[in-house]
Amino acid sequence: METESASDTTTAAAARHARFGKLPERIRFHEMTEEKQAAPSASAVGSYDPEASWNHFSCLALDLGL
Repeated sequence: METESASDTTTAAAARHARFGKLPERIRFHEMTEEKQAAPSASAVGSYDPEASWNHFSCLALDLGL
């Protein structure tokens, strides 16, 4: 009985391999990441401005005029 289940398992494994092939090679973490030097910006586009920070948020009460 064990030989029947072993041959069924082997047949199923062969069918899976024929249908799907093999898994792709594993990609290492250092191959997925890239380090870049930050470009210095004179205008500081991404800097925080506390006076204008309220412009970036949406408030439903203000949108409705309440």
